[in-house]
Amino acid sequence: MNPVIQLAVERGQHLTTAEMFMNAGIVILVVFAVLFLMYVLISISGKIIAAITKSGKKEAPATAAPAVAAPAAAVSEEEFSSGSLKLKDCDEKTAAMIMAIVADDTGIPLSELVFKSIKLVEKK
Repeated sequence: MNPVIQLAVERGQHLTTAEMFMNAGIVILVVFAVLFLMYVLISISGKIIAAITKSGKKEAPATAAPAVAAPAAAVSEEEFSSGSLKLKDCDEKTAAMIMAIVADDTGIPLSELVFKSIKLVEKK
């Protein structure tokens, strides 16, 4: 039983229906205020974590980009060619997956990467 109601009953007082609804309304408002506060704190912490992970990922490609990136040339999109790719003991589906993974891990668009050959290496 609610401590306020219990105290009123012990004193011989009875709460009116309006007073009971007022107490219930206050309890509901407090619950929703706490839920809203939790929502705000979770949203803020999510944005902070996303910013930290973004900054961590941006630093890694900067060191790896010069070794993997294609030479920069002023070429229009109509003249763009990705060159030729030699597959050695590797099917096209696997090669496409490898290229997509490299592009994703380095953060460099696939159109800026040049792959010369992909060779399947078997474990011994």
